Formats: sequence, C-alpha cells, structure tokens
Amino acid sequence: MHADHDERARPAVTEPGTADLIHLEDVDGNRCIVRVTGRSKPGVLPGHDTLRADVFASADFVDARLDVYAFQRDLDAWQHALTGLAPGKDARIGRDRGLELILHMLDDRSLAVTLHDTDRLTTMLRIRPEENWVDEHLQRLEQVRRTWPSEVVETGPMTYAWSPDRQA
Repeated sequence: MHADHDERARPAVTEPGTADLIHLEDVDGNRCIVRVTGRSKPGVLPGHDTLRADVFASADFVDARLDVYAFQRDLDAWQHALTGLAPGKDARIGRDRGLELILHMLDDRSLAVTLHDTDRLTTMLRIRPEENWVDEHLQRLEQVRRTWPSEVVETGPMTYAWSPDRQA
C-alpha cells in the first residue's frame, strides 16, 4: 500500500471550501471524482441548500470536467443507494436536470460509471475501487453535510424559510 493511497482513502477536503463527495479511481488510471465546491446560491431562498460540484472523469479514452447540482434530497437518496448497493443495483447523483452520474455495481463488484449529459457527453467507465469504498463514501457524504448543512425548510408548497438551526 502506497502512502498516497492512504491519503485518498480519507474523506478529503481538497482545498478550502471543497470536499470530494465521490472519489473513485483504480490502478488502471480510471477515475471519477465529484468535488463539491459550495452552495449554488448562498443566502438566497430556496437555492441556498443546493450544492454545486465539479465532476472529473478520466480513462484512456476520455478526460472530462462537467458540473452537477445536488439538492439535499439527492444526498439522502445517495446515502440510501450506497447503503443498499449490491451487484445489479445503482446509485445515482443528478437526474432530470443536466448531468446524471450512475454507479452500477457489476457481479465482480467493479463499477460501471455512466456520465450522461444530453448536451455535452455520454460515456461509461469501468472502475475497480478498493474493497471499503462504500464506507469511505458514506464518510465523504457526512463530510459534505457537515461542511454545508441543510439550512432551509419548506414550509408549504414552493414556500421556504430559514431553519431555526441555521448557523449563519
């Protein structure tokens, strides 16, 4: 095990104000990273809790940087999907609004990672992550939630207010 491998295994904050929600790579050089860079519209209801992120995907045939927006419900769905991920099942980020990233676990426990953005790119990578990658990514999710906690509540249909727990 290399020292740089140990560094990647931690729920890393990569630079001030960023955190990797997803950081998958394998010995063949295939990688997919979703780096949360902050709130989409800080201080503005209802967009305050929407997070923006850069998606980096690379393999011998692709080197792409895309963007995605994640709602708090996306993070909840991501957590649920990760905890139940097994061969033949999927975990997703995005959907119906730009980029969709799908992790599909194969029978050999490797991942088919699909990036689909109708206007820019559709590609699939195969990544063989480390054995403990799901636990690591649940920790990454918690780091994202600690860094950008939910601070908006929906008080009625399309009506929003600041949460009493807001830290600002």
